[in-house]
Amino acid sequence: MHVEFWFDFSCPYAFLASRRVEEICAHAGARLVLAPMLLGGVFRLTGAGEGPMATLSPPRAANNGRDMTRWADRLGVPLEIPAAHPMRTVRALRTMLGLPGSRWSAAMHAIYAAYWERGEDVTSDDVITAALIGAGLRDADVAAARAAADGDAVKDELRRRTDQAVAHGIFGAPAMVVHRDGAAPVLLWGQDRLHWLEAVLAGWDPDTDAPSIRTAADGRPAAPPLATPPAVDFWFDFSSPFAYLGATQIGAIAAAAGATLRWRPMLLGALFKEIGTPDVPLFTMPAAKRTYIGRELGRWANWWGVPFRFPSRFPMRTIAPLRLTSCAGDAAAALVDRIFAAYWVEDRDISDARVLRELAVDVGLDPALVDRTGDPAVKQALVDATSAARTAGVFGAPTCVVHAPAGPLVFWGQDRLELVDAALRGWRPARETGTPAP
Repeated sequence: MHVEFWFDFSCPYAFLASRRVEEICAHAGARLVLAPMLLGGVFRLTGAGEGPMATLSPPRAANNGRDMTRWADRLGVPLEIPAAHPMRTVRALRTMLGLPGSRWSAAMHAIYAAYWERGEDVTSDDVITAALIGAGLRDADVAAARAAADGDAVKDELRRRTDQAVAHGIFGAPAMVVHRDGAAPVLLWGQDRLHWLEAVLAGWDPDTDAPSIRTAADGRPAAPPLATPPAVDFWFDFSSPFAYLGATQIGAIAAAAGATLRWRPMLLGALFKEIGTPDVPLFTMPAAKRTYIGRELGRWANWWGVPFRFPSRFPMRTIAPLRLTSCAGDAAAALVDRIFAAYWVEDRDISDARVLRELAVDVGLDPALVDRTGDPAVKQALVDATSAARTAGVFGAPTCVVHAPAGPLVFWGQDRLELVDAALRGWRPARETGTPAP
């Protein structure tokens, strides 16, 4: 069994993953194969143009900056985003390819440190050389690698590897391809999937069953609950499969932390229109990424042990069920759970008034409440809620806003619930407080 670790020095998330992937593979007895690739070439070959960052809305771009520093904080890794980011890394990648394979690990860490810890210009031969020599590589090996970086053989090798990455279905970095005896390779994307890598190496088939082990993505145990935990708002729209998956977990997370959970419906399409995001982002992704994300939905369901079936009607018009939720009172939590299940498990048409009446009855509500969804006040309530979501910094679903004493913390995505849990237990990213995290 072995793991290919595909990376480019220009990606901060690949840098973060590089600090843990070797230890994870060593612990599992799996051989790690370092696989440098040119990320810009991957973007062009997969139809992503200049990459996803070039097309992000301002709120999401700002979130990405926070997100990478939060993960660095959780992982205990120093991370500084250079003023010159993104830098061209072709020279650094070719130089690494010119080194003996036995020195690739040291070279990878040295160049990553130069880029992401010291903010040095890794387009410069002098900077690359100093980093490699500082990591203990021999002068002769570095000189030979610099010379090889100008040769056709190394240039062709980098192109070949980039093509190979795309053939694997890779569309971004970091990517891990797990090769298991007698089984198809498993592609995992993102530094926040390292806990999945651990589970796959322990025998988990993410496409068929639940894992035998579940660890945290950052490798840290949960802190004890606070005496006075903060409240958390869970912003959602029934149209999002990611919101459904997150909704299956947020209740237990809040309860374990002793936190107050507030269900906050919003109209995601209206929010997207306001901030300049495509109405169905999944449809705008490059084919390779869209295929992977589609597969990941089932993997998250398997990871958490919850049912999931992609519905035959997608996207779904969700104005009526969202309005119904806003006037459900104390039964809102039960109704949210029931409507999500009706759409994402039972494939029912939740825009149909008859179906909504049945779902209302299922949770003990008067079915006549569905008729109120056309009232002007109920309509306005959803409009106001969507505006409140934008004011709170929400730009997608699900989004959790943890109302901590030092100020709210916004977490986007069902794959950030681990960070939500930490925030409910008192963690606050050091760069958002100026003090070390507990």
